[in-house]
Amino acid sequence: MSVFTAVIDTLFADNNIARDAIYIAEDGPTQLVRVVTRRADDITSFGDARIWSETTRIDLRVAEVATPRPGDRLEIDGDAFLIQGEPTRDRERLVWTIDLRPA
Repeated sequence: MSVFTAVIDTLFADNNIARDAIYIAEDGPTQLVRVVTRRADDITSFGDARIWSETTRIDLRVAEVATPRPGDRLEIDGDAFLIQGEPTRDRERLVWTIDLRPA
């Protein structure tokens, strides 16, 4: 186990940072996972206009879900979300960053 893996595992185990979620693959099993949620506002420029929108992004360990796909669902604290867009991995390939939308 690398140092990076140990640090990521420690962060995802911390109840102040991560929380439990249910991952429901479109064509596979349901599993309990740990996620770090980020609900930041996003400002997008379109011509001279700036458009504000709420976003929901999560970090999910690659060790828990090897291939998340658009259309898969996550339930976090009773709220259901769908993965939108292609998930991206960090440089060390340990964590997925995933954009969600309400289901």
